[in-house]
Amino acid sequence: MSFLRALTKRGLAVSPLVQRLGPHLSCRSFSIVGNPNVSSYLVQQANKAKNVNRTLHGLHERKQATFNERSQLKYARRLVVKLGSAVITREDEHGLALGRLASIVEQVAEYHVEGRECIMVTSGAVAFGKQKLTQELLMSLSMRETLSPTDHTRQDAGTLLEPRAAAAVGQSGLMSLYDAMFAQYGIKIAQVLVTEPDFYNEETRKNLFSTLSELISLNIVPIINTNDAVVPPMFIVDQEVSATGKKRGIRIKDNDSLAALLAAEIHADLLILMSDVDGIYNKPPWEDGARLMHTYTAGDKDLIKFGEKSKVGTGGMNSKVMAATWALDRGVSVVICNGTQDKAIKSILTGRKVGTFFTESTTEKVTPIEQIAENARNGSRVLQNLTANERAQAVNTLADLLISRQSAILDANAKDLEEAKKSGLAKPLLSRLSLNAGKLDGLAKGLKQIADDSHRNVGRVVKRTKLAEGLELKQITVPIGVLLVIFESRPDSLPQVAALAMASGNGLLLKGGKEAAHSNRALMELVKESLAPTGASNAISLVSTREEISDLLSMDEHIDLIIPRGSSELVRSIQEKAQHIPVMGHAEGICHVYVDREADLDKALKIIRDSKCDYPAACNAMETLLIHEDLLQNSSFFTDVCNMLKREGVTINSGPKLNQMLTFGPPQAKSLKFEYGALECSIEVVKNLEEAIDHVHTFGSGHTDVIVTENPTSANYFQSNVDSACVFHNASSRFADGFRFGLGAEVGISTARIHARGPVGVEGLLTTKWILSGVDHAASEFTDGSRAWLHQPLPTGE
Repeated sequence: MSFLRALTKRGLAVSPLVQRLGPHLSCRSFSIVGNPNVSSYLVQQANKAKNVNRTLHGLHERKQATFNERSQLKYARRLVVKLGSAVITREDEHGLALGRLASIVEQVAEYHVEGRECIMVTSGAVAFGKQKLTQELLMSLSMRETLSPTDHTRQDAGTLLEPRAAAAVGQSGLMSLYDAMFAQYGIKIAQVLVTEPDFYNEETRKNLFSTLSELISLNIVPIINTNDAVVPPMFIVDQEVSATGKKRGIRIKDNDSLAALLAAEIHADLLILMSDVDGIYNKPPWEDGARLMHTYTAGDKDLIKFGEKSKVGTGGMNSKVMAATWALDRGVSVVICNGTQDKAIKSILTGRKVGTFFTESTTEKVTPIEQIAENARNGSRVLQNLTANERAQAVNTLADLLISRQSAILDANAKDLEEAKKSGLAKPLLSRLSLNAGKLDGLAKGLKQIADDSHRNVGRVVKRTKLAEGLELKQITVPIGVLLVIFESRPDSLPQVAALAMASGNGLLLKGGKEAAHSNRALMELVKESLAPTGASNAISLVSTREEISDLLSMDEHIDLIIPRGSSELVRSIQEKAQHIPVMGHAEGICHVYVDREADLDKALKIIRDSKCDYPAACNAMETLLIHEDLLQNSSFFTDVCNMLKREGVTINSGPKLNQMLTFGPPQAKSLKFEYGALECSIEVVKNLEEAIDHVHTFGSGHTDVIVTENPTSANYFQSNVDSACVFHNASSRFADGFRFGLGAEVGISTARIHARGPVGVEGLLTTKWILSGVDHAASEFTDGSRAWLHQPLPTGE
């Protein structure tokens, strides 16, 4: 009986939508759902499913394409997630890992709710059943057996149980657990058990996949397992050879091959095989030289040496690779990952480099990001061993190329600007994105300055000490190693940072924003060209936008320092996520200008205007103006400054104290600890110098703060007591810049209190190492008195 006829016979109203779905539905789907209000349920769910109710075909009809890049996995609509026994069960093999399972269910539910089609293939019934039956077995022991020191029934109870019986007991409990977990998200599930005849017999095979199709169309999550209670999962499906000469089936010996078969049959976009290892290694992970293969193609088969099977499941890594390659050959993208990793499914679908991604071989050979980072390390060592003149020449060449290739750079930048305007990029970011002849000329001059100063960077002797006769110690400057600089919008950052890396001998990975892709590629070509004569072209590389920042932040074995340049959101995000790599930078640029009671008010207006209006998107722009209260009562300064800012188009907000003093005036600021990054600022009133300093410490970010006063004592007190990276007297906050400081350029501005602070030039990209030269010195000689310490300072030779 058809589903539509069954509804009519039961006297249920049939809507036009259900009538249209009727031919595609049967009573089988109704019996599985078990919902008496089927008509209304279908009306609600069909709107979600109308675009995803794809007809299922046989294996002989191969999908035409798989995803070739991890970044494309976010477009996967139909997912098959296989959970191995090692993922489902606890490490002690006593029951299920409930917390881990709940996390996986939460991820599947999240993607199901957003409209993706999710199918689960699960293990764990035997393990769950063994836990229950072990308890029953122990309860049946007599008191004598329980207390006997020679009876090993207690510890051996699990091995005494028949796996088929355990499967029969565990299957219902496992499904009840899944039902309860998915119910928390308002999602219905359906259990589908398969046995050997389901794949031998064409009729049952057809019915199986028809059922799966209907369940998916009804917005139900099918949960599939082999029926181990009656048939062990060791059988072969129909091996009929298709017209293409390929076998239609795959030997089903575990849930990996079962998941692969199902994924191919239902035309899944992505199959995720969750195991207890991080992915595919070229050899067993515990062996020396084992390397995780983030990407696997058919040509990698001979590179792998397989180890033992899992002690919990039935399938080893060889089985997983065979299942994955078989599914891939039929148009299903596959990822083998560690299911015990937190948020593994979400990480995969957001493009993170989790597990091993199986993809078809492409004509374009993409260098793995790990290799790019290792190349940067090796390139750094080449740069470090160059002479100062050779490093300076590379920087000078880059400066010259910025001028001679100006038209090509500006053409590339014009493409970025055009695309950015179409995408609605914010005006401050558009300003940062834009390049012109003047900017390029300024860049070239800054790079020339870096080249001139590079002669006294790497290898400079900081300290010399004669420790004893014939024993001399030197402390010299050396590169930090490999830098990762992440920047938004500003393509002019690329040649600046590259020049600083060249001059300091550091390897460099640059991660630019996609909005500047054309400009960054054009500029990187010039960087590579300038490095080519040195043999260190790989020392600096532009990381593709395909690579996720999260992957780079986990590469602590390759990257020594991260420097984010961009919005406060970007910097704060990097600081939070980079757990094992130091981050140098500032999250916010909340800069203050304090106008003292003894200030020259004409100077003050000039400094305020430049600090706020010269480049409001910069991190060194003024965000809060502090005014001594006497200037509000005894002069027209407040009116003058407001009029000037309004003429410049600046939106003014008042601090709480100022707001209380005014009958009419600017609206109160929502927060005084805020970086506007635009033509907007706050004004607050303070009683005296000490209160101004307290305000800076309370609401500032330690970036740049300014005092305007004619009293040198007050100026000195302010500069001595304000704990910021840059503290100025009678000068615009906009001077907090590497080029203006004479550094040539800056890799960023640091508000940290260690290593480097303020605008960071070449000096901030260097660390030191100790060089000790002796004859035949032994430490024990200084203990027994045969040698004596001198610790005599020596000239550095500077």
